[in-house]
Formats: sequence, C-alpha cells, structure tokens
Amino acid sequence: MGTDLTLRPVREADLAVLERLTQDPDSTGEFAWFGWHDPYRYRRGWAENGLLGDDGGTLIVARGEERLGFVSWTSRRTGRRSYCFVMGIAMLPETRGHGYGTEAHRLLSRYLFAHTTVHRIEADTEVGNVAECRALEKAGFSREGVMRGFGWRDGAWRDGVTYGILRTDPGAV
Repeated sequence: MGTDLTLRPVREADLAVLERLTQDPDSTGEFAWFGWHDPYRYRRGWAENGLLGDDGGTLIVARGEERLGFVSWTSRRTGRRSYCFVMGIAMLPETRGHGYGTEAHRLLSRYLFAHTTVHRIEADTEVGNVAECRALEKAGFSREGVMRGFGWRDGAWRDGVTYGILRTDPGAV
C-alpha cells in the first residue's frame, strides 16, 4: 500500500480517541454502536497496564503523528491447553475507505505472530459489514463460516461471520 501506517502503544492523550470510537454513535459507525457502556473502561485499563497484557491489548493505528483508530485483541480458549487471539478494529470515520483498516489488520496479525506463540487469529463481524469483510480478506484472512443470530445490535439479533488466519498461511508472517 505504500503508507507509513504503524501500530503503537496507547498514550494517555489517545484515550479520547478510544472513547470517541466506542461512546459516540456518530463515530462508531453502523456496525459498532452497541449502546452506552462503561465510559471509564479504557482509562482504568490504561492506568493499570497501558492496555497491554498477556491475554490481550489495544494499540493505536497511526500514520505519522495522526491517529486513525485502534486495534485490539483478546485470547479465546480453544482447548485445554490452547488458545487463539480474536482481534477487532475501530477506525475514525474520516479515515475509513482508504485501505488503512486492511493494513492495520495485516500489521496486527504479523505483530501477534512475531511476538507470541499463537497459531490462529480470528476476527468476527456482521454479515452485512461488507467493507470489513473485504478488508479482512485483503489482509489474508479466510472466511470460515456464518454464525446465525450471533450478536445483538440496534434491537435485533444479527448474523455474524468468522474469519481466521493461521501462522502457516501464505503471507501471514
């Protein structure tokens, strides 16, 4: 893509961006507005561990000094002694549609494969979120299946789709 897109740890000044992308219905976008919830979640997490831990974390998507959004991941147990990471993304409205989300997915999966022993990374979205589906596919994720009635949003149960990428997939690392 030729951008200077990077992922970096969250700074205290970035917390307003995370709050905007999770608390402002006009900024979250159609597929990410789930209603009001704990407004201090990110501030507490940042004070505790900088939003980086062994089981998950949050990083800012940046281009130079410009903040474009954030990516996050959390662990999901897949067996008695195995787990995968589930990742998510939130981009500011003015940065959507430029390929930054695709590159951010690619950067996060490569980061996680390089710095953890995880073998699988998943991402879930609503079936109707065509832009996110396209971004995941361009980033090397494979569409794996539809989950009927997976998530509640805006007064209705929504079908979701799971995407996955393995450490051994071409282009994953």
